[in-house]
Amino acid sequence: MKMFDVYPLYDINIVRAEGSYVWDDKGTKYLDMYGGHAVISIGHTHPHYVEMVTNQLKNIGFYSNSVIIAQQKELAEKLGRLSGKSDYQLFLCNSGAEANENALKLASFFNGKKKVIAMKGSFHGRTSLAVAATDNPKIVAPVNQTDNVIFVPLNDEQALEEAFLANKGEISSVILEGIQGVGGIREASRSFLWKIRSLCDQHDAVYIADSVQCGCARSGQYYSHDWAGVSADIYSMAKGIGNGFPMGAISISPRIAPKYGMLGTTFGGNHLACAAAIAVADVIEQENLIDNAKKMGDYLIAELRKLPNIKEVRGRGLMIGIELFEDAAPLRKKLIYDEHIFVGSSGNKNVFRLLPALNITQAHADQLLTSLRKLLTA
Repeated sequence: MKMFDVYPLYDINIVRAEGSYVWDDKGTKYLDMYGGHAVISIGHTHPHYVEMVTNQLKNIGFYSNSVIIAQQKELAEKLGRLSGKSDYQLFLCNSGAEANENALKLASFFNGKKKVIAMKGSFHGRTSLAVAATDNPKIVAPVNQTDNVIFVPLNDEQALEEAFLANKGEISSVILEGIQGVGGIREASRSFLWKIRSLCDQHDAVYIADSVQCGCARSGQYYSHDWAGVSADIYSMAKGIGNGFPMGAISISPRIAPKYGMLGTTFGGNHLACAAAIAVADVIEQENLIDNAKKMGDYLIAELRKLPNIKEVRGRGLMIGIELFEDAAPLRKKLIYDEHIFVGSSGNKNVFRLLPALNITQAHADQLLTSLRKLLTA
């Protein structure tokens, strides 16, 4: 059997990792400023993470949600404290797409409605309704196509209001990323997020904050929507929540009541997954990584804006997009093969993304800046 060939791959075989560095099978060391799509939040093989996961595996790795899993309660308490939403409820699953599926489904259960408003440029996953709410027709199969999703431009308050009015009484939820990731690091404005909150309240709709990439402290707040001072009804999480261990979750407002059987999962919230997520939460709290994400993000953004031949630098915290005047692919290739630095692409070919671990230092940032300065002035 061979692999189903759907990924264009760099000819690099990573075999070891530590902190913000990875090594290939030839011994070449790379600075990781992408973290595998914002997954590595506390650095590769963090000692506390390795210890927690290893110790848990020695006891029990998995049992189903038919029994008490004490680690789930511990994780819920830690995430409630970190996010400032201790009164919310936690449902655990396995990925970002699954988190968004559950969020959209739960919203529809809550108000009995079908239609969803999503943003142009959005990415919410590759499954069922999550992919239907993703603004990329290339990955939406015919079976996923639906008239129940309405796309409006990000930050267009008039279009948002018109969508509610044109579908009066039918809107179940509004879903958006606080900062679009695949869409090229586009941030929702404060006034737009408050408009969503207002219209959802007015029309009995559910505000879903997709925080799969922009959450888990990456923006310098636990949820990027927090920068606007607005509260969503449901927050979806994944990627950085497990630092590489498959984990997803939704944080649910107390106004949405649970019922037995309305949501479910075989693997979600298993012992091993919870141990990984608890370790991540511990490190974020103990090492003040929310503050570090803001501090290092501010530094990187300010210094990047001093470099030549860059059209725009945007983002918050350690979720940064750099837009060039031309296709960014050649520069990314030089960064990887010549400078040995991993960065990421985006849906906009002129934009590359920085999504490093939240505990990077100024030395890591300066290494990237030195290489970019050299390549952009060559």
